[in-house]
Amino acid sequence: MSAISPVLAEVVRSGFVEGRHRGALVVLDADGAVELALGEVTAPVFPRSSNKPMQAAGVLKAGLDLSGERLALAAASHSGESFHRDLVQKMLDEHGLRPESLQCPPDLPLDARERETYLAAGGARDRVVMNCSGKHTAMLAACTLRDWPLESYLDPDHPLQELIHRVVEDAAGERVAAVGTDGCGAPLAAISLTGLARAYRAFVRAEPGSAERRVADAMRAHPEYVAGTRRHDTWLMREVPGALSKMGAEAVQAVALPDGRALAFKVEDGAARALGPVLARALERMGVDAPVLERIGRAPLLGGGREVGEVRAAF
Repeated sequence: MSAISPVLAEVVRSGFVEGRHRGALVVLDADGAVELALGEVTAPVFPRSSNKPMQAAGVLKAGLDLSGERLALAAASHSGESFHRDLVQKMLDEHGLRPESLQCPPDLPLDARERETYLAAGGARDRVVMNCSGKHTAMLAACTLRDWPLESYLDPDHPLQELIHRVVEDAAGERVAAVGTDGCGAPLAAISLTGLARAYRAFVRAEPGSAERRVADAMRAHPEYVAGTRRHDTWLMREVPGALSKMGAEAVQAVALPDGRALAFKVEDGAARALGPVLARALERMGVDAPVLERIGRAPLLGGGREVGEVRAAF
C-alpha cells in the first residue's frame, strides 16, 4: 500500500479547516540535485500540459521553423482570447491548413471572462478556440513540412509523436513510464515529478539556439501567448526574470529558474484552486522574493459574496 500523500494546501472557511489537498512536490537545486521532496516524487504521473515545452521542441526538431509568439503558442494552454485565436488562424493559413484539420475537440475559451464575452458575441465551440490549438497547429505544420501523414498525426506511432517521445525522455533523464491520451487527443507521456523538474531545468540551461532553449526563450519572451492575460504562468514569467513556467490539467505545475533551480508538483485530487497557493509557497521556499507571489498565492473563499476564508499552502 502506498503512503498517504502529504497535505500541500488547506481550505479554510471562517477560521475552520474544512478540507485539505494532498499531493507531491519536488525542488531541485542549481546543480540538479533534489533539495526538497514532499511525497512520492519518483513515481510516474501524467504532467498533462506541463509536457508542452517538450512537444514544441519536438516540432522544431522535426524541422519546423517557429519563433516568437508562434513558438510560444505552440507550447501554450492559451486562454482563448482574441489574440490567441487570431494567431492560430494565421498560422493555419501560413501552412496551407484548415481548422477542420485540427483534431483537438471544439471548445470554448479557457478563461472564464473571455468565455462570457465570446458567447455574448455569438461564439460557439470551435477547434481554433480550444486551448491546445496552437500545439495542434504546429504539429500539423511540421507534418506538412516533412510530408508525414496528417490524418494520423496524433497516433503514438506517428513519426512526429515518436520524435516527441524521445525529446521527453532526453529532457527528463528517464524513460517514459506509460503513454496515454491527453484531453486534446494528443499522446501523453508519463514521467516522474523529478523528471519533469529536470526537463524544465534542461530547457533553461540548454545551449542558445538549441530547440529546447528556443522554446524556453520564446515562452519567457511572450508569456501571454503561453497562457493569457489573467493567468499565473503569464504573471510569473513576466515578473520573475528568466522563469519558465507551465501548468497542466489536474493541478500539475513545473517551473525552472535561470540559475537551474526547478520545481514540479501535482495536487493529488486535481484541484486547480490549490495551484496558486502551492506554487507561491514553493517559490518562497526557493528564495524567490517578488511581489507577484502574493498575487499568485491568493485564493479567497467567498460566503454571501464576501471573502470569508482562503485556500492556503500547508508546508
